[in-house]
Amino acid sequence: MSYQALYRVWRPKNFSDVVGQSHITRTLQNAIVQDKFSHAYLFSGPRGTGKTSAAKIFAKAVNCERSPVKEPCNECSACLGIQDGSISDVIEIDAASNNGVEQIRDIRDKVKYAPSAVKYKVYIVDEVHMLSIGAFNALLKTLEEPPQHVIFILATTEPHKIPLTIISRTQRFDFKRIPQSAMVDRMEYILGKENIPASREALEAVALSAEGGMRDSLSLLDQSISYSEGEVGLDDVLAVTGSVSQMKLAEIVQALGEQNVREALQQVDYLIQEGKDPGRFVFDLIYYLRDVLLYQSTTGLEDVLERAIPDDTFRLLSEQLTPAWIQQGISILNQCQQEMKWTTSPKVFIEIAMLNISDLKAQSKQGGVEPESVQQLQKKLNELEKKLSQIQQQPQAAQPASQPEAKRPQRSSGRRNQYKVPYERIRHVMQAASKQDLKQIQSQWANFMEQLKQSSPPAHARLMNSTPRAASDNAVVLSFKYEIHCSLAMENQQIIESLLEDFLGHHVTIIPIPEDNWQELREEFVRNQRQGHSSPEGQEESEPQEDPFIAEARKLVGDDLLEIQED
Repeated sequence: MSYQALYRVWRPKNFSDVVGQSHITRTLQNAIVQDKFSHAYLFSGPRGTGKTSAAKIFAKAVNCERSPVKEPCNECSACLGIQDGSISDVIEIDAASNNGVEQIRDIRDKVKYAPSAVKYKVYIVDEVHMLSIGAFNALLKTLEEPPQHVIFILATTEPHKIPLTIISRTQRFDFKRIPQSAMVDRMEYILGKENIPASREALEAVALSAEGGMRDSLSLLDQSISYSEGEVGLDDVLAVTGSVSQMKLAEIVQALGEQNVREALQQVDYLIQEGKDPGRFVFDLIYYLRDVLLYQSTTGLEDVLERAIPDDTFRLLSEQLTPAWIQQGISILNQCQQEMKWTTSPKVFIEIAMLNISDLKAQSKQGGVEPESVQQLQKKLNELEKKLSQIQQQPQAAQPASQPEAKRPQRSSGRRNQYKVPYERIRHVMQAASKQDLKQIQSQWANFMEQLKQSSPPAHARLMNSTPRAASDNAVVLSFKYEIHCSLAMENQQIIESLLEDFLGHHVTIIPIPEDNWQELREEFVRNQRQGHSSPEGQEESEPQEDPFIAEARKLVGDDLLEIQED
């Protein structure tokens, strides 16, 4: 077989060929030139990022006949012998298949013998995390104090599985994922040498699918070359990788953002019929939305985009979509991705995810998105309170004498009330009130308000400034700052009472009253109690024998600012 895969033909032979790892190659080069290299190294990082290649280049550089040099000459007998594997002093070991104690003991016995052809004997142990605990223990002493002519290079994709006793005896280098731009430049260079035409967007699609691995990108490029007829185009790469084009992803996201469910589902069905991998589609869609979110958050993040190229459509979507919508969409797709692992019908879960995402904006219009609705309602309440304050400050017109009403407190304002305070009902509640009922409601009030905030933001906003004042077994009196708050609270009476019943275990009717009216009614009730009636238990600050000085202070500053301390 004369043909060799691209990743084998173009495997790095010098440190300069190792793409995207300059922080490692520069350190190794300086160590070699200064003759200060270590006896043991640990190369860790994702697959296909150059760990084994760098180890082999290092072995050539320290054994090159022109050493010390920053780059192996690749011309002397030592470099050529290490490159083709004919020199037995550089040993590559696959720990996945040689992970037993006996194999490591064999290495330990042979390291004491001097190299036969070159200056240093180099052991390159690939996937070293696959060694057994016994094998690691057998390697410890040798790794700590090897002979002067031996160098160990351990390579792994999972360094967390290696015992700390091993890691502490090595110099560790972490290989990082190769940037997309660096992979595209490397592929362009290789294709130029091979005289194979390819479009830039096709190479970018290959780099996206490779997920930071140079070896994977060259393997995918090799497949795309075989699939194409002549020039390698974007469609060829998408057909080989099973990925979805950015244009299709943008169309689906735009349809979801516009709540065009039919268009989104048709696009998904078309992609599945074309043979696209459902899992790959969800994966690409998540990263596309992630790129939109990052792009719209701040400028200058084009280099960190994973799945998108910032074209005109991409920029338009970043302006149209809200960050909250994108984050919720990613969350839904992530859940879909998890559920797809355990099903034979992934398309069904994708369609459900599309429906859920398309509903996100509809929910925000109906008040399902809490912050916006609460802010609008609070703004409206503030405007109403401002208008009411202005009306109160205006000179009052002459009002006809009102008909006397038994035991009704005089109202502080002469204007006509839109909310009619049910005085008799409140008096009835005060007569039947108990301290136990009031304490039960007060103890649950904070949790009740928090739950109301989650289930009905409008109802929560209207009840936000209320205070439980008196309670019986079937009713609770709530005071509000203004009468308009009482009217608004009654609009959500059913929701409030239903949730309150869940917290208390029995139904309770809410009875709103403005704070000024409550103070007058409470004082009237206290006066009546002083005339010989029993003490009311279930009212806030309603002792029958209240000190006249305290009562006067309460009238001046109110309950919120009054603090009573007893000796």
